[in-house]
Amino acid sequence: MYEKPIQLAEGSFDAILFDCDGTLVESAPAWHLAITNALHPHSAAMPREWYFERLGLSPADLMDDYETAIGALNITREEFFHRCTTGYREAAHALEEVTIVADVARAWQGKVPMAVVTNAQRVAVNGALTATDLIGYFNTIVSIEDVERGKPEPDIYLKAAERLNIAVARCLVLEDSNEGLTAARRAGMQHIDIRNHWTPRWKRK
Repeated sequence: MYEKPIQLAEGSFDAILFDCDGTLVESAPAWHLAITNALHPHSAAMPREWYFERLGLSPADLMDDYETAIGALNITREEFFHRCTTGYREAAHALEEVTIVADVARAWQGKVPMAVVTNAQRVAVNGALTATDLIGYFNTIVSIEDVERGKPEPDIYLKAAERLNIAVARCLVLEDSNEGLTAARRAGMQHIDIRNHWTPRWKRK
């Protein structure tokens, strides 16, 4: 297990923006199971490694890639997203916080405004943060429903800065995916790749 504390320099930022899945909450296995169950019987199970390579994508972009790879599915996107979100919510009780990141939220609560900024749907995010007792630390949650384009486009991070009324250059982003880090860079924000600080359980041998 690799774990290196995240140390932040006071005065170098005015807000902290956290991704949710894989950053605040270790959720990839639960999402993969929910997706697999949502696709059944319309598709073979989505390969685990294929999914883990695309963790930062929005649900719509993920399914675009999947249908490109295997062909059109006999299920509407609306039905797929509904089944997937329902399945994830049912598994929320088994989710765990990423303590090394959650500790950042605990340490900075009340010192700077903080937001959760995620490609996931709001109902799933609320469920994950509630199940891990983290929801009370944040001033706002910006989800995929709040923008037209998810990560890796910058829209969702720009929306968070607007809600918090903080200049983009003074926002610090914590992320675990290439797509999320690309979104932060495109938004002109400071950023930390938490993969340099922590190894998720599904990657540990």
